[in-house]
Amino acid sequence: MDLERIARATLILSAALAYVGMGPLAAQETDATTVATAAESPWPPVATFSIVGYDPATGEVGVAVQSRVFSVGNGVIWGEAGVGVVATQAIVDVSYGPQGIELLRQGMAPDQVVRTILANDPNPDPERWTVEGRQFSVMDAQGNVATHTGPRASEWAGHRIGEHSSAQGNILAGPDVVNDMVSAFESTQGHLSFRLLAALEAGQAAGGDTRGMQSAAMLIVGDDMGVWLNNDVVLRLQVDDSAQPIAELRRLVEIAAQQRERIRQRRR
Repeated sequence: MDLERIARATLILSAALAYVGMGPLAAQETDATTVATAAESPWPPVATFSIVGYDPATGEVGVAVQSRVFSVGNGVIWGEAGVGVVATQAIVDVSYGPQGIELLRQGMAPDQVVRTILANDPNPDPERWTVEGRQFSVMDAQGNVATHTGPRASEWAGHRIGEHSSAQGNILAGPDVVNDMVSAFESTQGHLSFRLLAALEAGQAAGGDTRGMQSAAMLIVGDDMGVWLNNDVVLRLQVDDSAQPIAELRRLVEIAAQQRERIRQRRR
Protein backbone atom coordinates (compact mmCIF):
# COMPACT_ATOMS: atom_id res chain seq x y z
CA MET A 1 0.00 0.00 0.00
CA ASP A 2 1.53 3.38 -1.05
CA LEU A 3 1.71 6.41 1.22
CA GLU A 4 -1.29 8.13 -0.39
CA ARG A 5 -3.51 5.08 0.19
CA ILE A 6 -2.27 4.76 3.78
CA ALA A 7 -3.06 8.40 4.44
CA ARG A 8 -6.54 8.06 2.96
CA ALA A 9 -7.27 4.95 5.02
CA THR A 10 -6.17 6.78 8.15
CA LEU A 11 -8.40 9.76 7.37
CA ILE A 12 -11.40 7.52 6.74
CA LEU A 13 -10.90 5.65 10.01
CA SER A 14 -10.47 8.91 11.94
CA ALA A 15 -13.64 10.33 10.42
CA ALA A 16 -15.54 7.19 11.28
CA LEU A 17 -14.43 7.28 14.91
CA ALA A 18 -15.39 10.94 15.22
CA TYR A 19 -18.75 10.33 13.56
CA VAL A 20 -19.85 7.65 15.98
CA GLY A 21 -18.15 9.29 18.97
CA MET A 22 -16.20 6.17 19.95
CA GLY A 23 -12.74 5.33 21.17
CA PRO A 24 -10.18 2.99 19.54
CA LEU A 25 -11.48 -0.26 21.03
CA ALA A 26 -15.01 0.38 19.84
CA ALA A 27 -13.69 0.92 16.31
CA GLN A 28 -13.66 -2.84 15.88
CA GLU A 29 -17.45 -2.68 15.65
CA THR A 30 -17.51 0.03 12.94
CA ASP A 31 -18.79 -1.44 9.65
CA ALA A 32 -17.89 -0.41 6.09
CA THR A 33 -21.11 1.55 5.59
CA THR A 34 -20.46 3.74 8.63
CA VAL A 35 -16.87 4.33 7.51
CA ALA A 36 -17.96 5.37 4.03
CA THR A 37 -20.67 7.69 5.34
CA ALA A 38 -18.27 9.36 7.75
CA ALA A 39 -15.63 9.80 5.07
CA GLU A 40 -18.13 11.65 2.87
CA SER A 41 -18.82 14.23 5.61
CA PRO A 42 -16.21 16.87 6.46
CA TRP A 43 -17.18 16.81 10.14
CA PRO A 44 -19.64 14.83 12.28
CA PRO A 45 -22.89 16.67 13.11
CA VAL A 46 -23.12 17.91 16.69
CA ALA A 47 -26.16 15.80 17.54
CA THR A 48 -27.13 17.07 20.92
CA PHE A 49 -29.65 18.76 23.17
CA SER A 50 -29.10 22.06 24.90
CA ILE A 51 -30.91 24.68 26.95
CA VAL A 52 -30.46 28.42 27.36
CA GLY A 53 -32.00 29.99 30.44
CA TYR A 54 -32.37 33.21 32.41
CA ASP A 55 -32.96 33.92 36.09
CA PRO A 56 -34.81 37.26 36.49
CA ALA A 57 -34.15 37.24 40.24
CA THR A 58 -30.36 37.36 39.86
CA GLY A 59 -29.83 38.48 36.26
CA GLU A 60 -27.73 35.42 35.52
CA VAL A 61 -28.00 33.87 32.07
CA GLY A 62 -26.72 30.42 31.16
CA VAL A 63 -26.50 27.56 28.71
CA ALA A 64 -26.02 23.81 29.17
CA VAL A 65 -25.56 20.92 26.73
CA GLN A 66 -25.22 17.13 26.49
CA SER A 67 -24.21 15.02 23.50
CA ARG A 68 -22.77 11.75 22.22
CA VAL A 69 -19.68 13.52 20.95
CA PHE A 70 -16.38 14.20 22.71
CA SER A 71 -16.01 17.55 24.51
CA VAL A 72 -19.25 19.06 23.21
CA GLY A 73 -18.85 22.20 25.31
CA ASN A 74 -15.85 23.34 23.29
CA GLY A 75 -17.92 24.29 20.27
CA VAL A 76 -21.56 24.56 21.30
CA ILE A 77 -21.85 26.97 24.23
CA TRP A 78 -20.90 30.65 24.29
CA GLY A 79 -21.62 33.50 26.68
CA GLU A 80 -20.65 36.93 27.94
CA ALA A 81 -21.91 38.75 31.03
CA GLY A 82 -24.17 41.66 30.26
CA VAL A 83 -24.57 40.41 26.69
CA GLY A 84 -26.09 36.92 26.58
CA VAL A 85 -25.51 33.29 25.60
CA VAL A 86 -25.58 31.22 22.42
CA ALA A 87 -25.85 27.49 21.70
CA THR A 88 -24.83 26.41 18.16
CA GLN A 89 -25.21 22.78 17.07
CA ALA A 90 -26.50 20.21 14.50
CA ILE A 91 -24.83 20.84 11.09
CA VAL A 92 -22.81 23.21 13.16
CA ASP A 93 -20.94 26.36 12.24
CA VAL A 94 -19.03 27.12 15.44
CA SER A 95 -18.61 30.75 14.34
CA TYR A 96 -22.33 31.27 15.05
CA GLY A 97 -21.35 31.44 18.74
CA PRO A 98 -18.95 34.41 18.64
CA GLN A 99 -21.02 36.02 15.88
CA GLY A 100 -24.11 35.86 18.07
CA ILE A 101 -22.32 37.35 21.07
CA GLU A 102 -20.90 40.17 18.97
CA LEU A 103 -24.28 41.06 17.43
CA LEU A 104 -25.93 41.04 20.87
CA ARG A 105 -23.14 43.29 22.10
CA GLN A 106 -24.01 45.70 19.29
CA GLY A 107 -27.58 45.90 20.58
CA MET A 108 -29.40 43.55 18.23
CA ALA A 109 -32.43 41.67 19.54
CA PRO A 110 -32.10 37.84 19.49
CA ASP A 111 -34.54 37.36 16.60
CA GLN A 112 -32.61 39.89 14.54
CA VAL A 113 -29.36 38.14 15.47
CA VAL A 114 -30.74 34.85 14.16
CA ARG A 115 -31.88 36.39 10.89
CA THR A 116 -28.59 38.23 10.39
CA ILE A 117 -26.39 35.20 11.00
CA LEU A 118 -28.41 33.00 8.65
CA ALA A 119 -28.47 35.67 5.94
CA ASN A 120 -24.69 36.09 6.15
CA ASP A 121 -23.84 32.37 6.18
CA PRO A 122 -21.77 31.74 3.00
CA ASN A 123 -22.90 28.08 2.98
CA PRO A 124 -19.45 26.88 1.83
CA ASP A 125 -20.39 23.17 1.57
CA PRO A 126 -24.11 23.03 0.66
CA GLU A 127 -24.10 19.34 -0.27
CA ARG A 128 -22.43 17.85 2.82
CA TRP A 129 -22.66 20.64 5.41
CA THR A 130 -25.66 22.74 4.45
CA VAL A 131 -26.83 25.92 6.15
CA GLU A 132 -30.29 24.34 6.09
CA GLY A 133 -29.12 21.96 8.81
CA ARG A 134 -27.97 24.58 11.31
CA GLN A 135 -29.60 24.78 14.74
CA PHE A 136 -28.86 27.55 17.22
CA SER A 137 -30.40 29.55 20.04
CA VAL A 138 -29.62 33.13 21.09
CA MET A 139 -30.59 34.66 24.45
CA ASP A 140 -29.76 38.19 25.54
CA ALA A 141 -28.91 39.37 29.05
CA GLN A 142 -32.57 40.19 29.74
CA GLY A 143 -33.79 36.69 28.90
CA ASN A 144 -35.20 37.45 25.45
CA VAL A 145 -34.62 34.47 23.18
CA ALA A 146 -34.85 33.32 19.56
CA THR A 147 -34.12 29.82 18.27
CA HIS A 148 -33.75 28.37 14.79
CA THR A 149 -33.92 24.73 13.67
CA GLY A 150 -33.08 24.24 10.01
CA PRO A 151 -35.27 21.94 7.90
CA ARG A 152 -32.34 19.62 7.18
CA ALA A 153 -31.15 19.18 10.78
CA SER A 154 -30.94 15.44 11.50
CA GLU A 155 -34.22 13.92 12.71
CA TRP A 156 -35.71 14.22 15.18
CA ALA A 157 -34.83 17.90 15.42
CA GLY A 158 -36.73 20.78 16.95
CA HIS A 159 -36.98 23.27 19.77
CA ARG A 160 -39.38 24.70 22.33
CA ILE A 161 -39.28 28.19 23.80
CA GLY A 162 -40.46 28.71 27.38
CA GLU A 163 -40.97 31.78 29.53
CA HIS A 164 -37.28 32.26 30.32
CA SER A 165 -35.70 29.42 28.38
CA SER A 166 -35.33 27.58 25.10
CA ALA A 167 -34.52 23.88 24.63
CA GLN A 168 -33.30 22.55 21.30
CA GLY A 169 -31.84 19.37 19.90
CA ASN A 170 -31.29 17.04 16.97
CA ILE A 171 -31.00 13.28 16.50
CA LEU A 172 -33.33 13.06 19.49
CA ALA A 173 -35.84 10.46 20.61
CA GLY A 174 -38.64 12.92 19.83
CA PRO A 175 -40.34 16.19 20.83
CA ASP A 176 -40.79 15.06 24.43
CA VAL A 177 -37.07 15.71 24.94
CA VAL A 178 -37.30 19.47 24.41
CA ASN A 179 -40.79 19.76 25.91
CA ASP A 180 -39.72 18.04 29.12
CA MET A 181 -36.56 20.13 29.30
CA VAL A 182 -38.49 23.40 29.31
CA SER A 183 -41.01 22.03 31.82
CA ALA A 184 -38.21 20.92 34.15
CA PHE A 185 -36.44 24.25 33.89
CA GLU A 186 -39.60 26.19 34.71
CA SER A 187 -40.65 23.94 37.61
CA THR A 188 -37.25 23.62 39.32
CA GLN A 189 -36.36 25.93 42.20
CA GLY A 190 -32.96 27.21 43.26
CA HIS A 191 -29.86 28.50 41.53
CA LEU A 192 -29.83 28.72 37.74
CA SER A 193 -27.24 25.94 37.58
CA PHE A 194 -29.67 23.47 39.17
CA ARG A 195 -32.46 24.55 36.83
CA LEU A 196 -30.30 24.05 33.75
CA LEU A 197 -29.14 20.71 35.14
CA ALA A 198 -32.72 19.60 35.78
CA ALA A 199 -33.50 20.38 32.15
CA LEU A 200 -30.66 18.16 30.92
CA GLU A 201 -31.75 15.36 33.22
CA ALA A 202 -35.33 15.62 31.98
CA GLY A 203 -34.19 15.58 28.37
CA GLN A 204 -32.16 12.45 28.95
CA ALA A 205 -35.04 10.78 30.79
CA ALA A 206 -37.24 11.46 27.73
CA GLY A 207 -34.78 9.64 25.46
CA GLY A 208 -32.17 12.29 24.80
CA ASP A 209 -29.64 11.85 22.01
CA THR A 210 -30.58 8.53 20.39
CA ARG A 211 -26.90 7.56 20.13
CA GLY A 212 -26.30 7.81 23.87
CA MET A 213 -24.18 10.02 26.12
CA GLN A 214 -20.56 11.13 26.21
CA SER A 215 -20.05 14.76 27.24
CA ALA A 216 -21.82 17.67 28.90
CA ALA A 217 -21.06 21.28 29.74
CA MET A 218 -22.52 24.36 31.40
CA LEU A 219 -21.74 28.08 31.29
CA ILE A 220 -23.41 30.75 33.45
CA VAL A 221 -22.45 34.43 33.36
CA GLY A 222 -23.46 37.58 35.21
CA ASP A 223 -21.90 40.98 35.84
CA ASP A 224 -19.46 40.53 38.77
CA MET A 225 -21.41 37.44 39.95
CA GLY A 226 -18.46 35.05 40.03
CA VAL A 227 -16.95 33.90 43.30
CA TRP A 228 -13.75 35.90 42.88
CA LEU A 229 -13.02 39.61 42.44
CA ASN A 230 -13.90 41.05 39.01
CA ASN A 231 -15.28 37.69 37.89
CA ASP A 232 -18.23 37.57 35.47
CA VAL A 233 -18.19 33.78 35.05
CA VAL A 234 -20.47 32.16 37.62
CA LEU A 235 -19.77 28.65 36.31
CA ARG A 236 -17.83 27.12 33.45
CA LEU A 237 -17.98 23.35 33.75
CA GLN A 238 -17.10 20.63 31.25
CA VAL A 239 -17.34 16.85 31.32
CA ASP A 240 -15.53 15.86 28.14
CA ASP A 241 -15.74 12.07 28.19
CA SER A 242 -17.89 10.03 30.57
CA ALA A 243 -20.35 7.15 30.51
CA GLN A 244 -22.61 9.33 32.69
CA PRO A 245 -21.78 12.95 31.80
CA ILE A 246 -24.95 14.49 33.25
CA ALA A 247 -24.44 12.74 36.59
CA GLU A 248 -20.84 13.96 36.64
CA LEU A 249 -22.02 17.47 35.76
CA ARG A 250 -24.41 17.34 38.73
CA ARG A 251 -21.50 16.45 41.01
CA LEU A 252 -19.58 19.50 39.79
CA VAL A 253 -22.62 21.79 40.08
CA GLU A 254 -23.09 20.67 43.69
CA ILE A 255 -19.44 21.37 44.49
CA ALA A 256 -19.79 24.83 42.96
CA ALA A 257 -22.87 25.47 45.11
CA GLN A 258 -20.90 24.54 48.22
CA GLN A 259 -18.14 26.93 47.17
CA ARG A 260 -20.59 29.79 46.68
CA GLU A 261 -22.10 29.15 50.11
CA ARG A 262 -18.68 29.09 51.83
CA ILE A 263 -17.76 32.41 50.26
CA ARG A 264 -21.15 33.90 51.09
CA GLN A 265 -20.66 32.95 54.73
CA ARG A 266 -17.19 34.53 54.82
CA ARG A 267 -18.52 37.80 53.42
CA ARG A 268 -21.09 38.21 56.18
